[in-house]
Amino acid sequence: MKLEFHQLDRRWEHLRVHHPSRQRRLLASLADSGQQTPIVVVTAEGQTDRYVVIDGYKRIAALEQLGRDTVEAVVWPMSEAAAVLLDRSLRLSEHETALEVGWLLAELEQRFGYGLDDLARRFDRSVSWVSRRLALVEVLPQAIQQQVREGKILAQVALKFLVPVARQSLEDCQRMAVVFAQHHCDTREAGQLYAAWRKGSHAMRKRILDDPELFFKTQRQAQEKAPTGTGAELLRDLEMMTAIANRAHRSLAGAAATDLDHQQREAARYQIDRIQNRLRRIDETIFPEKKPHVEPSATHHDSGTAREGSEQARDRASDGSLPSSGTQSPALELHHSTGAAASGESRASPATDPGAFQQVQGESRASP
Repeated sequence: MKLEFHQLDRRWEHLRVHHPSRQRRLLASLADSGQQTPIVVVTAEGQTDRYVVIDGYKRIAALEQLGRDTVEAVVWPMSEAAAVLLDRSLRLSEHETALEVGWLLAELEQRFGYGLDDLARRFDRSVSWVSRRLALVEVLPQAIQQQVREGKILAQVALKFLVPVARQSLEDCQRMAVVFAQHHCDTREAGQLYAAWRKGSHAMRKRILDDPELFFKTQRQAQEKAPTGTGAELLRDLEMMTAIANRAHRSLAGAAATDLDHQQREAARYQIDRIQNRLRRIDETIFPEKKPHVEPSATHHDSGTAREGSEQARDRASDGSLPSSGTQSPALELHHSTGAAASGESRASPATDPGAFQQVQGESRASP
């Protein structure tokens, strides 16, 4: 059926976040092809010619911009609450943020008196899931929520950064929201400012929020000076590996290490060996001059038997060149740590035997 705009009750419109880019695309589509999908409404309680809009707020706004007087609608023969829940379960076109879900839960709780258990059952979720999303709505000031609805602040930015700040300082949360809105911060930029705020002292936090332009300028200059290309990617990867290793080490703090059973310890030892081998390969690739000089072996299955002639002399000379302190090179250390993995070789074979070096460099048993 066709409905005029004055017949529409838009009481659920405040649950939607405004996305300017999507709205522009929708406006262009409606101008070019007209309305293809009807909005969804239910009859307003006690009013036969007035309808509550359940879905289609963006289409209504676009049609108004185009100067239209009516909108195509389909009427669902059910109660308003049932229609809202059904629409939510059928809306698969875009992912709702936790904040948008929190708005819906809060509205259902306030307008229809649904308790936490009722909401959890109707959404097929746990009570804690409902409580966490309602808490998001409660912790963020209404003014900031309105900015999220209007698209001035990204919903993900509000969730990831403004909510934790609000739990520590409402004043800083409001000031940070102003910065995000004025500078149209995306998730990366907002994350940089939040990380600096979280790590900074009270004076540093105040300085960042007092002069965000200087902060963003400093960030841009640092990015411009950062190296690019393969080298930069390698450094970032190595920094990530270091961070992951630090996190793994922190997780073993206290009595956590004693909680590992024998099988878990063996699996951890295997993964550590793999990581060490990969790092050695990277090190040898970057610094090839650190590789010990190795003569080619006649066979990959050398048993460690001494060679005749000049090779014997070379081996003896090599033995004499070993440091008297007993300090071993990386290649020798690798040979001893993986000696059991080398097929057909005795762990007692001389460390300077070229056959032993040949097996270490291949790392046949250390590959994934």
